[in-house]
Amino acid sequence: KIFDSRKQEHADHRSNRPTEARGKGRGREGGARVRHFIRSTVSFSFQRGLSRKERPSGEDLMPAPAALEKEEGRVEAMEAVEAADGGRDVHAWDAEITLDRLRGDIRRFASDRDWEQFQTPRNLLLALVGEVGEVSEIFQWKGEVDNGLTGFSEEEKKHLGEELSDVLFYLLRLSDVCGIDLGQAAGKKLLKNIEKYPVSKCYGKSTKYNKL
Repeated sequence: KIFDSRKQEHADHRSNRPTEARGKGRGREGGARVRHFIRSTVSFSFQRGLSRKERPSGEDLMPAPAALEKEEGRVEAMEAVEAADGGRDVHAWDAEITLDRLRGDIRRFASDRDWEQFQTPRNLLLALVGEVGEVSEIFQWKGEVDNGLTGFSEEEKKHLGEELSDVLFYLLRLSDVCGIDLGQAAGKKLLKNIEKYPVSKCYGKSTKYNKL
């Protein structure tokens, strides 16, 4: 019911826009709306298993109409980039590699080498911090770096990917030995962040939630 009412409100808002604005890009509007809806709300999979009390309100699940207008412009810009790249999402990740799959592979990697005896929570945490330091060294002395790392060489980007992977490996291993379902925990934390930072109050702002 929440989603139906919010979608109707959004539809009413769009109906008040000028005719030429409503007609622009109508042929690909369906795909854009789906992508926008996914980007603007939390996935239903994050809410499975959560109590009604833990779920966010309808106001936080979808942004206000004014925010939707701005987001639509970004969606159209992203579609233009995808079209220039043959229709492929240039930022898409490999959907077959999941957190659970990586967790299992890393667990087997440690088990095959009898390293489980060394991988205590404390040791894994310190190793994780060390790997974050390795990532920091890549950016050291480079000044401000733009999104997309246009000033990086391909070798530097490859090196960054390897170091970020080490950070992820230790993070997953730490959560595994601590008995934390990292995917579920991250989903719940995202829901909490949605409640702490409602779009209507924090759109375009970097202010901390307790000062909004």
